Amino acid sequence: MTDTAPETAADRRIRATVTRRFVRDPFVIGVVLLVAAIAWTLAGGDLDFFPFLLMLLGGFGIAFSFVNATMEMRPARIGVILHVVVAAVLTATMLVVIEFDGAELLADLPEPARAIALVLQIAAGPATGWIWLGLLSRVTDLFRHRDTAKRPAPTPPAWQREDTADGSRVEFPAVPLRMRALTISIVLIVVVVGLAGAALLIALDGAGMLLGPRIAIIVVGAGLALPVYLVLLAVIRLRTLPCSVAFGDDELRIRVGTATHRIPFDELETLVWRTRSDYARVEVRGTGTKGAGTEGIGAVGAEGAAVDLSLIAGLAKAPAGRTSELPAVPRRVFRRLELAGMTVQRTRRDEVVTFRRGV
Repeated sequence: MTDTAPETAADRRIRATVTRRFVRDPFVIGVVLLVAAIAWTLAGGDLDFFPFLLMLLGGFGIAFSFVNATMEMRPARIGVILHVVVAAVLTATMLVVIEFDGAELLADLPEPARAIALVLQIAAGPATGWIWLGLLSRVTDLFRHRDTAKRPAPTPPAWQREDTADGSRVEFPAVPLRMRALTISIVLIVVVVGLAGAALLIALDGAGMLLGPRIAIIVVGAGLALPVYLVLLAVIRLRTLPCSVAFGDDELRIRVGTATHRIPFDELETLVWRTRSDYARVEVRGTGTKGAGTEGIGAVGAEGAAVDLSLIAGLAKAPAGRTSELPAVPRRVFRRLELAGMTVQRTRRDEVVTFRRGV
């Protein structure tokens, strides 16, 4: 499906949901946190730890929203150009402020304006760091695409016909992790960086005075965030398990490590299938049967217990010759799930397909 394809009502609903959750909501939260930090600073006058943390979180929220917005722009080159321009302008502005002593530049401004400028300068540290991380991701993708011209491109996992059962199966590595937990982990990175940065600024007061407060804030906002983020990814990938999903004639079969689950189509409540990006995943909720002699992962118990699984393939380490993706849902599955009372929603480029039980 191309970017110029007609947009259906379901496409618009999905796009609106993605925009709300990953662009609008983080932006609103970031602005609210910065406003609270400004109000706190104007009321107290001193840069306490709590408003300092609000500034870091507010800057991260706005940067998170901006990066996601550029990723969603079409054509893609517009998002890339805007991303590069904003990253360059932010970095240049921070360097100018450091070079020419921001305190002197703001000396003639009234007190409220100086407080607002101070909040924005501190918030710019984590914001700039996250924007550059997003830009680094784009550059990595560019080099990956160039490498595919020199060697056979890795392929996504493929569907295989099951000889001993009905339907087809796909095998892939994945991390059992809910999107909410992943989002909370990313937010915690900002909190950890804020706490660690505050501790470093207190412990290394002499170094902070030597470098200057603004350079110290940049080191805290950008220099600490990347290592913590890389550690988070490494810890997440340690939980990678071999998984498989099979669509039979009337049931969904899932294997996670040594645990197996069978969910009849008429007992399936929700199925989310995302094929690409770091968030490529399978989410399943419904009533199913746990395989005999296995150890369950997630909220799974005896026969008839609720199945609630989230398997993120995009964050797992892919085997040689494979990508961390999922193949598209077979066409026959759409019809069988619709006959079982499910409704389907798709994104514009079919990267995310959601089946839900009709009301």
